Parts: sequence; C-alpha cells; structure tokens
Amino acid sequence: MAEIIQKDGTWTFDGESLRLTPGRDKGVGLLRATLGELTVPLAALAGISLEQGRRNGRLRLRLRDGADPLIQATRGGLSDSDDPYRLTVESDRLGVAEYLVEEVRTALLLNQVPSDPVDTYLLPGPAVPLSVSAGDGAVSFDGENVRLTWGWKTDDAKAAAGARTLPVADITAVRWQPSAGLEHGFLRFTVRGVETEAPAKYDPHAVELWGFKKDPLMALVAAAVQARLPHPSAPAAPAAPAPPVPESAAPTAERADAESDHDALLRRLRELGELHRAGVLTEEEFTVAKQAVLKRM
Repeated sequence: MAEIIQKDGTWTFDGESLRLTPGRDKGVGLLRATLGELTVPLAALAGISLEQGRRNGRLRLRLRDGADPLIQATRGGLSDSDDPYRLTVESDRLGVAEYLVEEVRTALLLNQVPSDPVDTYLLPGPAVPLSVSAGDGAVSFDGENVRLTWGWKTDDAKAAAGARTLPVADITAVRWQPSAGLEHGFLRFTVRGVETEAPAKYDPHAVELWGFKKDPLMALVAAAVQARLPHPSAPAAPAAPAPPVPESAAPTAERADAESDHDALLRRLRELGELHRAGVLTEEEFTVAKQAVLKRM
C-alpha cells in the first residue's frame, strides 16, 4: 500500500483503487470538501503525474474519458481548489509522492489497463439527495426528479413560470459552467422536446450563476444527474423487432382472394342443391358435382 498525507488531503493506493480524502486546509474548495472521500478504481485511471514547482509539488490524476460523470458534466470547468483529482504536495513529501506515482503506474502496467475512452461510467457520481441554492434559484435532486425554484432576484418572466419539476427520464443533457470574467455561469438542463437558445437568465430550465461561493456546488447536482443519464458514448440499443402481426389482424391480398373463392364455392353448392331439387340434376350428377366443389374448398 502507498499513502501520502498532506494538509490538502490524503491519497491511499491499495493496488486496486485510489482513495482520495480531502483535507481541512483553507485551500480545499467547497465542492471538494462537500463531495468528500472518493474511491477511484484502477480501471478508471488513464495516468498519474507529479508536477514539481519551486515551493511544492502537485499530484494529478488523469481519468479515462467518460469514466466520471463529474468531469463529463463540468467539462474541465472546475478550479484547482475544487478539483478532487489534484493534491498539493509539500516539498518535504515529494519523495513519498514519487513513490505513490510509481506504484500506480506499475499497477496500470501490470493490469494492462487501457487509457482509451470508456462507454460507461466507472464512478457513481455524488450521493443524493442534494439541495443547493445559488445564483437566481435553488435546485434539489432526489435521484429521480430535479426541482427548480426561483429566488427574489430571478428575472420576472422566468419566475412567472413558477417552480419546475423535471423527471430524469425527460432530461437529455445537463451542463454546469462557472462564471468567467463578466460572463455569468449556469447550470442548464436540456429537456426532451424543448429547444431553446435563451440565456440562462431567461431559461426556465437553467439556473444563472453569478460567481459566488456556492456556485461550484451546482456542479455536484449536474454530476449526480449526469450519472443517471445514458452514457454519451454508449452504443445505441438495437431496435426491437417488430411484433408479429396476427393473421386475423392484417389480411393480405392473397387471403382476401381465398375468402372470395370460398364464398363463390358456397354459392355454387347452393345452386347445385337447387338444381337437384328441381330435377335438373340426377342424384348421380349432383353427387359428382358436389364432390368436385368440396375438393376445391
């Protein structure tokens, strides 16, 4: 086992997974502290590196594309302080960090873990239920439904639409983006059958973020929802075969012709019976003609 303990957090590797525990240092961001301990299976790793600076170093994990719903939902938008896959290493512990890196790399090599993208999430995403208030609204998620409510600073037109409840089954995509400069951030849900290019300020399926302290927590909601959506790289499910159509429910032209012939033969039998009763056909003639008709039926 390899382990490094720092103010920024503790990383422990047991040969099969890396356990990442955030520290209590002031440099640990709110998202990382709220997310808590993460267990990253070896199969989810694409690599690990140690970057050395003047005063300290930095451990970084690189996950395989598509392995983590948090990375999928935030698309590289997390700050260093909120990134759970980064650890600040003090200068006197760089040797320990190098040993951890070597152990992880050796395990990846021995287990022949590929670094290519995956088509299924290998991490479960944040635990639910979640409830976060930031920007112009509040979002709660219980694992099945997302509920959006609005604050007093919400745009009037958006607030007039009232609170929204979005079943996960109706959500096709989710994205969190932080504020940058004068550009506000957002948490946006794309809902099936509803297309909009409106800014988050006016979109009833989005929360506008203004760069305040709790904004990163909205990324946890995004990741929890993302974990429950179909993986974007998952192979398309094969089309279900069409159910067999009952013969009685869909008559074909051939069947219709057969029914027409049958009716005609019944009429011919009636005509033969009438001719026999009228004395036109003898008993022998009637019998022969009737047998011929019955054979055709």
